[in-house]
Amino acid sequence: MGITKVSRGRFVRRLLLFLAILGPGIITGSVDNDVGGITTYSVTAATYGYKMIWTLIPAFIVLLVVQEMNARMGIVTGKGLADLIRENAGVKITFFIFVGLLFADILNTTTEFAGVAESMDIFGVSKYIAVPLVAVIIWFLVVKGTYKSAERIFLIFSLALLVYVVAAFLGRPDWSAIGSSLAKPHMEFNLGYISSIIAIIGTTIAPWMQFYMQSSVIEKGLELKDYKYTLLDIVVGCIATIAVAFFIMVACGSTLFPKGIQITTARDAAMALEPLAGKFATYVFSFGLFVAAIFSATILPVATAFYVCEAFGFEAGIDKTWGEAPQFYWLYTFIIALSVGIVLLPNVPLIGISLWSQQINGILLPVVLVCMMLIINKRDVMGAHTNNRPQNIIGWITIIILVGLSVALLVSSFIR
Repeated sequence: MGITKVSRGRFVRRLLLFLAILGPGIITGSVDNDVGGITTYSVTAATYGYKMIWTLIPAFIVLLVVQEMNARMGIVTGKGLADLIRENAGVKITFFIFVGLLFADILNTTTEFAGVAESMDIFGVSKYIAVPLVAVIIWFLVVKGTYKSAERIFLIFSLALLVYVVAAFLGRPDWSAIGSSLAKPHMEFNLGYISSIIAIIGTTIAPWMQFYMQSSVIEKGLELKDYKYTLLDIVVGCIATIAVAFFIMVACGSTLFPKGIQITTARDAAMALEPLAGKFATYVFSFGLFVAAIFSATILPVATAFYVCEAFGFEAGIDKTWGEAPQFYWLYTFIIALSVGIVLLPNVPLIGISLWSQQINGILLPVVLVCMMLIINKRDVMGAHTNNRPQNIIGWITIIILVGLSVALLVSSFIR
């Protein structure tokens, strides 16, 4: 009886500790399923059916390894990734890396607000009302809120993305065909297929999320004694990320692909579901798109402003006031204002912006990963907490494959 009470007490304490640490891994993973990601998964599944679902398995492995490295670097050094890159690569290299990342993230944020416009249009709300209103709300959430309050809201958004499980089952999927596609990966060597793989990897493991993950670990004040609970948080987050991506691809692969319906946006996917799976499926898909758009439109500019300011030595963080971190808040405001302005322009090529942003992510990712791999293997930075052999093998293989795919995409575009 006494032993049982002690065991229960330990379990409760561990559970409470995990819940206190919960956040960085799940939020970082969930925000990966943003508008660009939903669009990429939807378009890919509508075009190739279940054939590319297998890419989510290696994506999960890489995502887990990369997120763990992020958290470990943040916990051991107490510094963000941008700060570490500047200290180890120099200001010049840092400048060129972050100019490219800033450009990509402005396109990414524009895509998120485009998702707000598209999802609200399905519910009959004009983008000229929805987009500015959402922009003002998320601006106040960050500028007037704290990291703790923002994190709670982000966790709720993470749970809301599970509506895509419902959308998948409404499509009546062929589970045997899905199992076959996972067991026997299909590969094609053409421009469309290769660019789709790069886009999937670019949106599942986006460059900016590496910086957000590490910064959130620091803002939460996590230490080495919290590592095992942080790792569990990361595992749960990675599973949730891949699960949502999987069910989005199942939903579109089960309904749109068999009918030969081609789409270019997530909104197209939602609308196309109505005659095939019912109006409820359209509303479910649209609601998920709206939640993902708000979620990412909040976090992405925060992450961008954080790593840019950190890279050049400015104060940054949600828990700081405007007076303490003016550069951080001005850059955050600028990114939101510019992105909203682009979305509200008439005839702006939002589809192109979304696709470009995901492909740029896929091309920039190896650069960020190389920096991470070099830094995390430095004893003078990480002490006894450098990578082990399996982590290095997975990390470098990922980089080599991404570089190879990027080169193949470039060659294919010239041959075509």
